[in-house]
Amino acid sequence: MNPALTAAIIAGYFGVLILISFLTSKKSDNDTFFRGNKQSPWYIVSIGMIGASLSGVTFISVPGWVGSTGLTYMQMVLGYFLGYLVIAHILLPLYYRLNLTSIYTYLDERFGFWSYKSGAVLFLLSRTIGASARLYLMANVLQIAVFDAFNIPFEVTVLVTILLIWLYTFRGGIKTIIWTDTLQTLFMLLSVGITVVVISKTMNLSFSGMISTIADSEFSKVFEFNDWTSKQHFIKQFFSGAFITIVMTGLDQDMMQKNLTCRNLKDAQKNMYWYGFSFMPVNLLFLSLGVLLFLFAANQGIAIPERSDDLFPIIATGGYLPKIVGIFFMLGLVAAAYSSADSALTSLTTSFSVDILGVEKKESTEAKKTRFKVHIGFSILLAVVILLFRIFNNDSVISTVFNLAGYTYGPLLGLYAFGLFTRLKVHDRFVPLIALLSPVAIGILDYNVTMGFEKLIYNGAFAFIGLLMISKWNTKVD
Repeated sequence: MNPALTAAIIAGYFGVLILISFLTSKKSDNDTFFRGNKQSPWYIVSIGMIGASLSGVTFISVPGWVGSTGLTYMQMVLGYFLGYLVIAHILLPLYYRLNLTSIYTYLDERFGFWSYKSGAVLFLLSRTIGASARLYLMANVLQIAVFDAFNIPFEVTVLVTILLIWLYTFRGGIKTIIWTDTLQTLFMLLSVGITVVVISKTMNLSFSGMISTIADSEFSKVFEFNDWTSKQHFIKQFFSGAFITIVMTGLDQDMMQKNLTCRNLKDAQKNMYWYGFSFMPVNLLFLSLGVLLFLFAANQGIAIPERSDDLFPIIATGGYLPKIVGIFFMLGLVAAAYSSADSALTSLTTSFSVDILGVEKKESTEAKKTRFKVHIGFSILLAVVILLFRIFNNDSVISTVFNLAGYTYGPLLGLYAFGLFTRLKVHDRFVPLIALLSPVAIGILDYNVTMGFEKLIYNGAFAFIGLLMISKWNTKVD
């Protein structure tokens, strides 16, 4: 694909995002940046959250994952829906009742200062790594598709990537992102749909023929009930999916910040129902694309790359399909990656500003200046971590993100479960130790047993047990 054309498409795309930013950030203040003035339509939030959840990781890695795991990822997707129901009926009512800006403020009210700070730091660590992994994937593809042709180094690619995000988020924050994510979700789904249609036509498949071809392929296995030792066993995948959703959406400031911009709890719950339900057909579409990519590669004699994440970019931009596929691939990838990364940068800024620096207690002008500086600081930090990711990462990015989540979100799961389902108080000063020791214990166990994504559940359980051990048994929450 022509690098100059690709660069022009990306430039035009970001021109649209910056225009949306201009329109949505007039008379913006910290409440606009952090909570969107609580005026977001629930259906717009729902559409945008699809793109933020899927991200560039799903766009690239899920189709590539088909080669090693078939369609068994759908077992996790089914579990996701259970997780969304838990969020809608347990967590959202709590957040709206307390009228929170940062969801980790709950930990301060429930346990105390050190628990609050522990929860915020766990999120900051988790989201910084996760957002960097997603942006690394995006920057890597941009490097291959555009910047290599102009002999521009990867470091410059990363700086450009971060700068573009900063430009359209620094004023309006979450209010801008609600609308840009909606546009980006539509571009991403359109890209995948066009690729599926074109590959099917190239292989002379009708719609029914495409479905039967996917169903009859070697990659069509959805459920694994027999081999309990397999990481793809249904029980492991289903409940891992449910708990991953609870922590990576319900206990994640990034995802919940969007929900908290809805006008009221009822709208936020409607958003969660529709968002959760739509996740199933959307992920099935991505997996179907993955099957078609592998079948197309075999049909055309295309060598499967060592990194399965590279299969979709190679076929879409390598001249194997009409140019329109490459154009929409780039649009879809940029949309997918940035719909996750922009909200991550905003939520990191929000959490650090509110949870660590306490800007809500400052005068408005000073608070706005502080938030501005924090926004720049996290932009620089993400750039540094992306460069480190390029040096050390060799695995499928989606697998890496979920594995990291198992370690960093586990203590959050334990903290919220303990807070919601017990009335016990804890010795607050020991909570950071529990938050540190439970991932360490999981790491030792994982090294000896080799667990899959279910490590998140065990990690949360270890944290819960640790909190029981430091409880004040003679006192309870009123």
